[in-house]
Amino acid sequence: STDEALAYVSGRIDIDSSPAIRDRLLAFLQTPCPRIVNIDLSEVTHLDSSGVATLIEALKIARGCKTELRLQGLHDRLLHLFEVTGILSLFNGRL
Repeated sequence: STDEALAYVSGRIDIDSSPAIRDRLLAFLQTPCPRIVNIDLSEVTHLDSSGVATLIEALKIARGCKTELRLQGLHDRLLHLFEVTGILSLFNGRL
């Protein structure tokens, strides 16, 4: 259904993998845009600034097509990073 989609992301999200992850996330945001896209980060082992930028870019595009982007599966270090940087508040989803 176009109501909800789930994107699993795993491993390292860094300068090398970000472009492919960006492409995958943007594919979820093609028309017809789902109402909600959940991004599962429970298997992510590392996230650098390019990964953060990728998520924020996806968020901007999602807002443009009225899609709610939710993060799920955030664990310790990732959760801390997202809270400290204020990114968590940008996303509708909570754990």
